Amino acid sequence: MKISVVIPVYNAEKYVQKAVESALQFREVSEVILIEDKSPDNALEVCRILAEKYDKVKFIQHPDKENHGAGPSRNLGIENATGDFITFLDADDYYLPNRFDAEKILFQNPEVEGVYGGLGVHYYSQKAKKQYYTVFEDRLSTVYKEHHPKEVFPGLTHMRGSFGIITLNALTIRKSSLLSKMNILFKPLRFHEDTEFLFRLSYYLHLYPGILNQPIAMRGVHEDNRITDIETKKIKPSITRVLLWNEVYNWAYQEKTMREDFKIHIKRMYLSFEIANASFLKKMSMLTKFALKDSKIISKGIYNINFRPF
Repeated sequence: MKISVVIPVYNAEKYVQKAVESALQFREVSEVILIEDKSPDNALEVCRILAEKYDKVKFIQHPDKENHGAGPSRNLGIENATGDFITFLDADDYYLPNRFDAEKILFQNPEVEGVYGGLGVHYYSQKAKKQYYTVFEDRLSTVYKEHHPKEVFPGLTHMRGSFGIITLNALTIRKSSLLSKMNILFKPLRFHEDTEFLFRLSYYLHLYPGILNQPIAMRGVHEDNRITDIETKKIKPSITRVLLWNEVYNWAYQEKTMREDFKIHIKRMYLSFEIANASFLKKMSMLTKFALKDSKIISKGIYNINFRPF
């Protein structure tokens, strides 16, 4: 295996060295690509030092050297990757020694296009633990049991009961499958760009379970995590989810191979979040419109969930 590890770097000068060195411990890793995204801290200099210190570390920026966000930065990393497999790592997270134990075996089967595993939690300080333990606790982010690849897309999009989640840090993708089956990689979304990408990835590629009952990578939690602002409702999560599901809805209804029942479910999810975030009068107006023009959505039960807070 020749693995390219793609690491977007923004405001992570304190953590990126640990991320890089956690990836370099594997002989299967042929390169670590750092995409410095006009970070406001000293991450640019740290990236330069790491690239000088380690032969496998590549350091790049966007052509205009401006900030473009995590999604476009990952796209730039993929564009510059030379490995046969792509993995991702956030600059404040890190890999564990068992990161590629399952992948080395599973990818011997050419039908396997992606492998996912479990993600643990590491608190960088007692202050961070005190602030965010109620959000993350010591939970393992994982898919709860082994599923056939055809069940992954319905599971991630909440069509199949309690499924669990796939995270980028615990995902490995066959690059040839990614580039041949997905015309659009990460979209330039401010929030949930990874979730939107994973929805589409699980639809187009055959994703298989790796190690699910223990972590193969760790989420680093500190006071400056962007995701913690959402999880702790500093940023209203219902608004960001409306934007996410609107994006998924637009994609699903343009995808000619998408099953009709999948489209209806995705539309229901989008409208549920949109209505939940609307004023009372707008809720009534929207529900009346759906009752008159979109009975399929009503019959699927949108009225049962759109009044509770998210």
